Amino acid sequence: MTSAQRTRIKICGLTCEADVNAAVAAGADAVGFVLYDKSPRYVSPQRAAQLARLLPPFVTPVLLFVNEHAANIAAACANIAGATAQFHGEETPEQCIVATQQGNWPFLRVARIPVGEAGRNFDLVKYAHDYSAAQAILLDAHVEGYGGAGQTFNWSQLPPNVSAHLVLSGGLNAANVARGILQLRPRCKSLAVDVSSGVELSGPGNQGIKDPEKINQFVAAVRAADQQFAEMTKNV
Repeated sequence: MTSAQRTRIKICGLTCEADVNAAVAAGADAVGFVLYDKSPRYVSPQRAAQLARLLPPFVTPVLLFVNEHAANIAAACANIAGATAQFHGEETPEQCIVATQQGNWPFLRVARIPVGEAGRNFDLVKYAHDYSAAQAILLDAHVEGYGGAGQTFNWSQLPPNVSAHLVLSGGLNAANVARGILQLRPRCKSLAVDVSSGVELSGPGNQGIKDPEKINQFVAAVRAADQQFAEMTKNV
């Protein structure tokens, strides 16, 4: 399996040491910390830095921002080795670049795809071109608020060919992630997946509390999908 066929995995919305350790143990490539204070998964920049110090080499800490001031973004990234920024609000291409240029930090830009038939009108090719400085475009469902709602969008409505690295997010879990990978992997340079609520404990009050078993099941489903995709394409 080539590196382009291997789906990278990000576990997002981590709030405690046990969940960081569980994500690392399961084989996550990246972990996400939400620095947006209206989110139930919010952690302060100081807490994110504390949790990020648990990470071994080659596991990337990703800091999620929503319409944050550039100076605060730079300060948070500077305090966490190897940080990647994730912009989830209305940030323009120029604002993303300005906020990350001090440390030359890589960034992800979220494309909020409308659910239902409205998703057909979202021009992902143009969006990826406009944000070509981003390391990848993260696809999430456009819901009230900014992510974490466990809502999927219609993956089949996306363009057949997008010249960008994509990260699929929004309502993913162990039961549906393989379908998303098999649908989207042929349409882009490379594909990663991002899960948050899909690996949390069930029941009210558990937003942000991860379930190690669900994390392991999710990772296993991704690896099985990679193997299936490799088998499907080995003679193509």
